[in-house]
Amino acid sequence: MDIRQLRYFVAIAEQGSFSRAAALLHIAQPALSLHVRNMEADLGTSLLFRSPKGVVPTEAGEILLRNARVILDQLAITEEEIRGHDNDPGGEVRLGLPGTISQILAVPLITAARMRYPRVKLRIAEAMSGFVLEWMRDARIDLAVLYRDVTDSGIATVRILEEELSFFGPDQPLADVDLPAEGTPVSYASIAQTPLILPGEAHGLRELLERQALASGIELNTVIDVDSYSNIKELVSSRFGYSILPLNAIAREVAAGKLKSWPITRPTIQRSIHLAHAVGRPMTNAVAAIEALAREVLRDLARTGRWVGAKILPVETE
Repeated sequence: MDIRQLRYFVAIAEQGSFSRAAALLHIAQPALSLHVRNMEADLGTSLLFRSPKGVVPTEAGEILLRNARVILDQLAITEEEIRGHDNDPGGEVRLGLPGTISQILAVPLITAARMRYPRVKLRIAEAMSGFVLEWMRDARIDLAVLYRDVTDSGIATVRILEEELSFFGPDQPLADVDLPAEGTPVSYASIAQTPLILPGEAHGLRELLERQALASGIELNTVIDVDSYSNIKELVSSRFGYSILPLNAIAREVAAGKLKSWPITRPTIQRSIHLAHAVGRPMTNAVAAIEALAREVLRDLARTGRWVGAKILPVETE
């Protein structure tokens, strides 16, 4: 095997398709297939399996994929050191973001990266926080911003911000729901009794709300489950119920008078924003530069009020 074959194999495994990998690598699909057959002949075992959902690695292929990523990462570091890129990092950095964070962070971070590190190619992938974490575990991304701490031994996280959650409802109160004037704190126990429209049970925000309800000895009156924040806001605006979302997610609608919001009390509910990176494989200069820049941009978004309801946390000792 050689480095080129390893790159080809990783591309096929990550794309789940010979045709997509061929397009990404700008080579003919038959040539790509030939490289894989040669690798399988050299190793004496099958490396890929064609399933109804696409091409997936066999057990032997998973071993090769895991080690190929480490080898390619090491090669990238070696190339950087040889070319003297310590003060001018270059290369590709893959960052995973939950969609709600990407809406706030992606453009400011890309803009800052283009200005400060023009030779770094920043690729941002969006998904729910759980999927982003899986990408990190599978070494498909270099960095991630998550709404949760991670206990995996191969992943290190540091808390950057704390985000306030807010209770909100339609511009006119629903029948049989007695709430104080807008802006007056409402207890979590009172909120739990209102008809709630919340993300599904697999969603990180829902897990947080349910965990806090259990700790408070109350049960949430959830009437509709829907994962999309935009759909939740639309349903609330259409008077199907009330909800709890990050303050930043509803700030524009509240300012326009389309929704009304109340602070949550007894207890207040907040969630932390964590920046994560893998510790099981080496970090290139480009990844280290974008990690530091992401911390800077996240704090700047909170400090300037562009991330409404976010509070900067003290710097942690890693």
